Amino acid sequence: MKTLFTILAAAIAVAAPAAAQTGAQPKPRAVIELFTSQGCSSCPPADKLMTELSRDPNLIVLTLPVDYWDYLGWKDTLAHAAFTQRQRAYSAVRGDRQVYTPQAVINGASHAVGSEKSAIDQAIISTKLQPGVLSVPVAIEKGDLGLTVNIAQSAGFSGHVWVLSTVRERSVQIGRGENTGRNMTYTNVVRSLTRIGPWSGEAASIEIPKSAIAEDAEGVVVLVQTGSEKKPGQIIGAARRVLGL
Repeated sequence: MKTLFTILAAAIAVAAPAAAQTGAQPKPRAVIELFTSQGCSSCPPADKLMTELSRDPNLIVLTLPVDYWDYLGWKDTLAHAAFTQRQRAYSAVRGDRQVYTPQAVINGASHAVGSEKSAIDQAIISTKLQPGVLSVPVAIEKGDLGLTVNIAQSAGFSGHVWVLSTVRERSVQIGRGENTGRNMTYTNVVRSLTRIGPWSGEAASIEIPKSAIAEDAEGVVVLVQTGSEKKPGQIIGAARRVLGL
């Protein structure tokens, strides 16, 4: 998993507030991160629900397969340790030690069982009442080096900029473990998670080079998130774009 701990001087330029807001895309209603596993017998209903929720254009749904169930007899073909680390970091911030699958983290601020739509809906409502959640307009445009992310000015908030490469759909025939024989389909699967650098709250235009995007990516999601890599907080801005458009 690629992680950029420094900002390339040539890649980031501070822009005027008006410039960052130009072409701003509608703010999403929620960002839902599903932590799931091919080796988890209770995950298929959550994976199916994410497919259904992904049809809502106002939701950004992300599937992050974790690797801690691999010992049960099937190595998850889409999992990455970085996703496990992110899930555990969320738990550490909350202080509840609740790391499980299927777990949905909503707007970086709350969690629910990933197969329980009513709980997810309630988490969307409750997190949107928190100051700052998805309040920062973000837009993704084509740039000279790849993509340009425009972030509007927001007084009182700062955070870090993350780029997630995604593929629309992946089908997996599971040969061993708790889901032996099942052909599972996963939606909006994250293929890389890259921390580009800090955001100070000022309007900014950030160039994301193609090298920061996974080779098999079909889309990208940009998250502006409070906290740090080890202590992720609220998602205060988000946008997505299909590559090639």
